[in-house]
Amino acid sequence: MADIELDDSTATTFGALAEAAGLSVPEYLAQVAAEKQREHALQVGAAAFRRVTGESAAAFDAEFGGPAAIDHTSQAA
Repeated sequence: MADIELDDSTATTFGALAEAAGLSVPEYLAQVAAEKQREHALQVGAAAFRRVTGESAAAFDAEFGGPAAIDHTSQAA
């Protein structure tokens, strides 16, 4: 992957967050990316569950919250 340029404010923010987590910035960003991948997989799975269960999904939504908007567009990092 090519180097990514960040504005100073964003780089400072990532640096502070990484330091607070005891990680380097690349390690921190890798961790954030993995967390976002898991979140997306859970959203996709929950949406599939709702599709196949139809109206019985109301109990699922009451317990775990309604469906979140899923952005299916690709975004460059």
